[in-house]
Amino acid sequence: MFDIFYSGPKPNLFVHEREADSIEHAQQLSSTRYFWWITYLADYSNWDWLYEPKPWQAHQRHAWPSQHQPDSGLYLVPTAGFSDTNYHTDQKIQTLPSTENWICHEEIDAWDWSWHPNPLDPPYKYVFGNQWNAPEFKASVEYRVPGATEVKHMDLRTQRLPQKHLFTNKIAVGEFDYSWEPNPFDPPYIYVFGNTWYSAEIEPSVEYRVPGATEVKYVHDIVARPWGVMADYEFLHDIELDKFDWTWHPNPNDPPYIYVFGNQWYSAEIMPTLKYHHPGATELKYMDHPRATLVERHDNHWHTLVDCEWDYSWVPDPGDPPYKYVFGNQWHSAEIMPTVTYTVPGATELKYMDEPKAKLLENPNRPWYNVVESDMDYSWVPDPGDPPYIYVFGNQWHSAEIMPTVEYRMPGATERKYVDSPVAELPADMTLWHIPDNVDIRDMDFSWVPDPGSPPYIYQFATQHQKTGGPQYRMPDATEVKYVDMMQAEVTAEAVPIVEIDHLDGNAGVIPNTFKRIRYFDNYRDTLIRLAKSLVGTHEHVWVCSSICDYTDFDFSWHPEKWQSTMLHVFPSNEQKFGDTFYMHVPTFAERAEKKQLLEWYSVNYVSRRPVPRRPMPVIVHDGDSQVDAVKSQDFAGPLAVFTNHDYVPGNLVTVPLWRQETKTIVPISSGVSSVIVPKTAVPFVKTQLYDYPHIDKTQRILVDPCLDVVFISNGEPNADQHWQDLVYALQRGHSNRAVRVDGVNGRVAAYHAAAQASHTPWFFAVFAKLKVNSNFDWMWQPDRMQLPKHYIFHARNPINGLEYGHQAMIAYNKQLVLANTGYGLDFTLDQPHEVVPILSGTAWYTDSPWMAWRTAFREVLKLKDSLPDVESEYRLNMWLSNAGEVPNAEWSQWGAEDAVEYYDAVAGDFAELKKSYDWAWLASYAFMRRSLTTDQ
Repeated sequence: MFDIFYSGPKPNLFVHEREADSIEHAQQLSSTRYFWWITYLADYSNWDWLYEPKPWQAHQRHAWPSQHQPDSGLYLVPTAGFSDTNYHTDQKIQTLPSTENWICHEEIDAWDWSWHPNPLDPPYKYVFGNQWNAPEFKASVEYRVPGATEVKHMDLRTQRLPQKHLFTNKIAVGEFDYSWEPNPFDPPYIYVFGNTWYSAEIEPSVEYRVPGATEVKYVHDIVARPWGVMADYEFLHDIELDKFDWTWHPNPNDPPYIYVFGNQWYSAEIMPTLKYHHPGATELKYMDHPRATLVERHDNHWHTLVDCEWDYSWVPDPGDPPYKYVFGNQWHSAEIMPTVTYTVPGATELKYMDEPKAKLLENPNRPWYNVVESDMDYSWVPDPGDPPYIYVFGNQWHSAEIMPTVEYRMPGATERKYVDSPVAELPADMTLWHIPDNVDIRDMDFSWVPDPGSPPYIYQFATQHQKTGGPQYRMPDATEVKYVDMMQAEVTAEAVPIVEIDHLDGNAGVIPNTFKRIRYFDNYRDTLIRLAKSLVGTHEHVWVCSSICDYTDFDFSWHPEKWQSTMLHVFPSNEQKFGDTFYMHVPTFAERAEKKQLLEWYSVNYVSRRPVPRRPMPVIVHDGDSQVDAVKSQDFAGPLAVFTNHDYVPGNLVTVPLWRQETKTIVPISSGVSSVIVPKTAVPFVKTQLYDYPHIDKTQRILVDPCLDVVFISNGEPNADQHWQDLVYALQRGHSNRAVRVDGVNGRVAAYHAAAQASHTPWFFAVFAKLKVNSNFDWMWQPDRMQLPKHYIFHARNPINGLEYGHQAMIAYNKQLVLANTGYGLDFTLDQPHEVVPILSGTAWYTDSPWMAWRTAFREVLKLKDSLPDVESEYRLNMWLSNAGEVPNAEWSQWGAEDAVEYYDAVAGDFAELKKSYDWAWLASYAFMRRSLTTDQ
């Protein structure tokens, strides 16, 4: 026998048991190959102390569960040391009750004081709530591990005992759950409860007053049962006193009535049975509920024609003329087989009744013959009007034609008549059944038999997982298998070992009964190959689970079809086919997997109907306009994270497969990528944009980002008001963008800064007063937050020269970039990161006055000249200088362009001279000097 050690109180199980400070200390003291580590708070009756692990398990510590935890604290430990723990499930240790470490905060009903924490967990204060309050709100009992400071809230609840002295009854109460208590975090209320008949608002019945409370709160999920008072009723007929609900009483808000109740046969209007007299009432009120139950009357009105069971409480409708009422039975109507009659004095006319029906008694002495051993409802009788037949009945599995089971033979009958109902019940017969060892047969009906006319088969029944693996019904001499799906056997969990892949997400160690833990190695193919090679010769099948998944409700009893036993079975993670849970045949995978370049090319069975939930990814919330800097600067646990600049985004919207580098994609999950899933493997690739990583899935944009604000910028333009109204009208057509106008701010930089400050969104659409917006523009458009912040320049149409490009177009400005721009360059927008979006934002009407046409053309052509040599700019410059057409003031646009070219050449493109065009006063003086043109002001 191995050495035995303990810590704490002495268990007194063996003479040679010794105390040790820890398992490590016991390893130093042990003189046997293994030693037992035990605790005094356990029942070890019938325990096999001579148990010895298999040779290939010599490196493992062996642990057994208790009724509460997968680890009871009983261990068989190799003296030489261990590398992992084998959690057995075949036998449980019953821990003993003890109040040590427990603190009880209130009076409770019976509690299982044998509960204990998992010995491998860190020290916690385990807090349990009661039936009314979760532990987060109130501690009912606590289990304090010595040295614990952190609290862990538990799902298990106590039952608080009634505290009747805390309540006030407002009516006579028969029953109420006085254990109720409020949420201690609620403000103080006067809690008012109703009863089984009326709500708390209609009839306050019980009150719970929190000290200092003045406000009333009505409670509806728990009610009082009033005290029943029989004396308040008037009896109009004899009734069963114990079958009426005497707790009924009138609605206190009703006027006084005489309440009239019916019975089980007739409503109160047809047959008043009970009356409740409210003092001072004269008006009748007929009640549908509750109803009285009339007593049975065995008087001379009744005549029983056939032996049967009958409800003699039935009475005729008091408003009917006198009839002789005729009743049938469960097999035949009153017209076919009169069974019971009720005769009203003076009646001559028959009335056949459909309900109620008599129940004929069983009589096996009638001409019954069992063709096959079975049970039958021997109350059945044939139609009295039928000629004599041999009536043939089937059973619960086959009709009478297929498998005659019971016969009812009328005297003199020679002709058979097959009857559909009733059917006989075959008994269970295990003679031809063969049951696998790991099958729970409690839900199997072993009375089943095959069609007697079928050839001999081996009938294979399914399990909850597969069409094979369940019981078999083997006909003599059968060789061919026939699959049967009408019943399923429950496969009990086999002892298939569980390996956990640690994805470094902080959740490793949660999966119960794992015997080995390995690190995820870049991809699942290589990770599984390394695992399989390490297990060859010690295990045939293993479960391979992942720390990123939640196996709380997973059924580890699953098994493959026999012909699939050597395949790799993959279970989806959420909706993702390429999941993180595998059932592996170790020898086959170790031999063949390396020959396949991709795991998908191996012989894989995707078990689509048994998904495993992924744990939510960490959600990293930041306030940056772009995802780039957040991804580069933030570390996170696990293989994936959600980056967002929203307040809340769930961490389980999309399941990214982790099979290999190419499947670990960056996934934008919102229209403007304000939320994105990023695999940890992508982070080193990211330099200036998330597109630096080559694997991106753009098909999962399931969230919609808030629309950008729209800022209309005007400064005295003649068409400004009309274009502002056009913009407002366009946004009112089903768009949620916020629109604001910035007007009369002098200076380009100041106007743009004012627009940025008016925006509540990180980007905003800047609409300039000359632009008549495109009525079909997509106001849901979003900037790309997978890149660093930039401005986005849309297209506008020039009605003078027909050009469509970014000049005078709407611009999606980044707010922070705008506020940081002091106007140091010739073009405010182009001086910062920007991108052209070839979407038409509108038409730029800039020729409403000569001054507006001239200055717009002058400034734009200066920029075009400054950008030369450039093919596109040269083409646009020529179009500005071309014939202006017939649009009013179009000639001023052409003259402004010509003057700009002349000025640019005169100053030889000097930047300081060109920048004077930013100054409105200089521009006005130059226009006057050049063309005698005055401004609009």
